[in-house]
Amino acid sequence: MDARHPLGVPVSTFIVVCSFKSDTTEEAIRALVPAEQAAASALQAAGRLGAIHIALPRRTVFIEVNASDKAAAEATVHELPMAPLWVIDTYDVTAPPASRA
Repeated sequence: MDARHPLGVPVSTFIVVCSFKSDTTEEAIRALVPAEQAAASALQAAGRLGAIHIALPRRTVFIEVNASDKAAAEATVHELPMAPLWVIDTYDVTAPPASRA
């Protein structure tokens, strides 16, 4: 879904699936929660992150990212304090075709 950044740069939406590495402990995750919340809030306020969904039983985080391309989306996620704990997989979100009346 292409949109335009306030500076006129084309922006797409990506979903970044972040799976915690198998050796990541709950203690390591908990220790980073305050910094993660602050960083995510700042990126959301800047319009670079959208929704964040956490599936704790699956040890997976789903992050909506607004960026010009896949590399920029992944760079945004790597600004988050928990990024070193994740294996990430990035998907470009495509709008469904317009329905015909």
